Amino acid sequence: MVDAPRLFEQGLIRRRLQRAIRQGAEDFLLARASADLSDRLNAVLRQFSTVLDFATPGPHAADALFASGRAETIIRAAPVVEALGQASYPSFVADTGLLPFGASSLDGVISLLALQMVDDLPGILSQIRRALRPDGMFMGCLIGGASLTELRQSLVQAESEMEGGISPRVAPFADISDLGGLLQRAGFALPVSDVDSFTVRYKSPLGLMHDLRRMGATNTLIERRKSPMRRATLLRVLEIYAERFSDPDGKVRATFEFVWISGWAPHESQQKPLKPGSAAKRLADVLGVPEHPTGDVPSRQK
Repeated sequence: MVDAPRLFEQGLIRRRLQRAIRQGAEDFLLARASADLSDRLNAVLRQFSTVLDFATPGPHAADALFASGRAETIIRAAPVVEALGQASYPSFVADTGLLPFGASSLDGVISLLALQMVDDLPGILSQIRRALRPDGMFMGCLIGGASLTELRQSLVQAESEMEGGISPRVAPFADISDLGGLLQRAGFALPVSDVDSFTVRYKSPLGLMHDLRRMGATNTLIERRKSPMRRATLLRVLEIYAERFSDPDGKVRATFEFVWISGWAPHESQQKPLKPGSAAKRLADVLGVPEHPTGDVPSRQK
């Protein structure tokens, strides 16, 4: 078995999350994701015995699940004790890349804005699938690939101009076209993925950078440049950002993208595609057109 390459410095992720929570974390992204989770749970006409809130950096997902009334027992697992909050859910600290539950031990797993920072996403999805009982549900929200495109473009241009090269400064966020395939690869039935893209406006790019620090979301890539950004480069970043991504009122835009993924542990009661040749009607009859044998090319109508 080949280990997945390490992309992120996991210890640094935990330390920065701890610092952000202790200093008063900015949670507007988590609040938006939890509100969306509530809507999605309302559409699930099921009750679940035991549901795990896995790695969400705050109580937002568990609180939304509790308010929905869909779960009898809610368990929380977070990467640092500070993220567990003061709620009365059974909870413990766990590595985001390792799910400490046995096979078929959970009815549901939810996770908000955490799994985009694991080194082995296919691996953790497989672990979640294994931990679910038949017909158990997984629902997760990850930061998507279009997020912070304005900041990334500004960083690339500024570093190219000022330092003659670029360094990895923004994480390679997940792409929806890849995530659907990863769900299938992990063995989920009925996989679904969709995107919620939105814009947040700031008085200046410094406001965005301040919020990212208060989320514990600054650069933790292993291949990042370890030295601080030069002051001249930072000033050029701010200048480019304001020039290229500001509105008439002077405020600047920041794009965020949520990628929602969900799937179910296979069960015989779930809908399955029909077998080839089992249709009750021919497609040609439904469409009201002549049927041509395979290989025949219909003549063009003049």
